[in-house]
Amino acid sequence: MYRLLFTQVLARFDAEAVHHLTVRAFRVLALLPLLKGLIHRSMAPRDPALRIKAFGVHFPGPLGLAAGFDKDAGCVPALAALGFGFVEVGTITAHAQPGNARPRLFRLVRDRAIVNRMGFNNAGAHAAAARLRRPRGLPVVVGVNIGKTKVVPESEAVADYVTCAKELAPLADYLVVNVSSPNTPGLRDLQTAGKLRPLLTEVKQVAAATTRRTPLLVKIAPDLADDDIDAIADLAVELELDGIIATNTTIERPPGVHVPPGAETGGLSGRPLKDRSLRVLRRLRARVGDRITLVSVGGVEDVDDVWERLLAGASLVQGYTGWIYGGPFWAARIHRRLAMRLRRHGAKSVQDVIGRTAA
Repeated sequence: MYRLLFTQVLARFDAEAVHHLTVRAFRVLALLPLLKGLIHRSMAPRDPALRIKAFGVHFPGPLGLAAGFDKDAGCVPALAALGFGFVEVGTITAHAQPGNARPRLFRLVRDRAIVNRMGFNNAGAHAAAARLRRPRGLPVVVGVNIGKTKVVPESEAVADYVTCAKELAPLADYLVVNVSSPNTPGLRDLQTAGKLRPLLTEVKQVAAATTRRTPLLVKIAPDLADDDIDAIADLAVELELDGIIATNTTIERPPGVHVPPGAETGGLSGRPLKDRSLRVLRRLRARVGDRITLVSVGGVEDVDDVWERLLAGASLVQGYTGWIYGGPFWAARIHRRLAMRLRRHGAKSVQDVIGRTAA
């Protein structure tokens, strides 16, 4: 039913307009405690086998929503009610910014993919913090993804991230430093170990000073060379980060992908990213083992993908494009099927299968 609705109705409208309409609808749902509670009771992951503890945080299920959908932390409770084990908001910058010029969001329906060059459009850290302080009415793990304000020069990037972290780290269950979006000029240059070290060091001090010591993760791009992936992995271990999220969107256009006019630039997500994301995960696992938590994202469409990422060494998995194409019941459906698969394989919990096929 949803696939028919998507292809015959939603796909005929501007992608960003539909996104904003959906966000507004979820914000309304977040304000309706009875309806929100009913949906949560029917869709949230409740099977004990799905529970997992990562970097000191308890998750009801391993599948979460990646950053990019709820950019301003406005509809967290509604998203949690739909069956996600956790919700990552953002990317949020220290200062409000409009993002890049439209059009900046494109569907590649044939390839079950999306191209975006949004450019961290958001209302800023102070506005997001006010929303995160509001009562949610539901138990939900919230990650906060932070990035560099576009107008801030690279020489002031560390201070910009620190400003954002000071505002948001106390309100986050975990904090993510995003240096991997292709849509902010120069941002990916911060992934080099020499530039990343002082940035992560400073932000980690902020995160560690919160009342609960907010876990800190870094999100990397799929387009890094293998040596650069290894260097970031080594740096994460050296700095005792809590995790690595792999991967962000790609600037590559794999052969066979149908690119509509206007979508030649920007970050590609969805099915075409699947293989590269999995390769990066496996390389990270081989490098760091189980010393830090790995979160896999990129091309996750169904329970088979989640299962494969867990076996390869991810403790948590995220999706976004797969949810857009899969519909509102996507996360709840995957969690139910994952619980069944765990039992079929004789596993008592998600933890039992993590890294089972890792080298």
